Amino acid sequence: MTTWNRRGLPVGVNQLASPLETSTLHHALSGMDEKDQKENGEYTGEIKGGLRPSMKLVVIGIINKEPKNIEVILSCEPEEEDTDADVGFQLKVSFMDKAVQRNARLAGEWGRPETTLSYFPFAPGESFKMEIVCEHQQFRVLVDGQPLCGFTHRLSQLASLTALRVFGDLQLTKVFSVWRRADSSQSCTARWSRP
Repeated sequence: MTTWNRRGLPVGVNQLASPLETSTLHHALSGMDEKDQKENGEYTGEIKGGLRPSMKLVVIGIINKEPKNIEVILSCEPEEEDTDADVGFQLKVSFMDKAVQRNARLAGEWGRPETTLSYFPFAPGESFKMEIVCEHQQFRVLVDGQPLCGFTHRLSQLASLTALRVFGDLQLTKVFSVWRRADSSQSCTARWSRP
């Protein structure tokens, strides 16, 4: 389980401070600030430079008391409703079915959804921390530090995934990313927190 420091970051991850880290942040991921927040617990942020292995996206929030669903989408462009942009990963939580569906949309066509789970970790009115880890072959999803599922990449160009969207029956408290720089063992973080 991840331990948090008093700044709301995972222990071992420091706030961006040096010019080198700030430069890396600009090229790797930014846009997770208040200007990307939308109304009603919805978040849309830009992943500058696109997604790549070694990046982790973290969503922290509280599920509404009478939830229907929550969605997390990693796409090639910020999408509102029905666009044909490629979606490299869609995670749809259904509280009625107690299911977590994973899918991707390529060239305007949705693929076959994956729904196999060993447990359903979400509960109405409860807080949660979801981590989406981008690995070389798959996305790995953890909830409250416990592995939930994996999803093999269907979109080969991970760097084309430049938008993160989170919406549904929840109150977002934090959205941030952590990634390991290829040339060192340091981690960098970009985040948005509810004011």
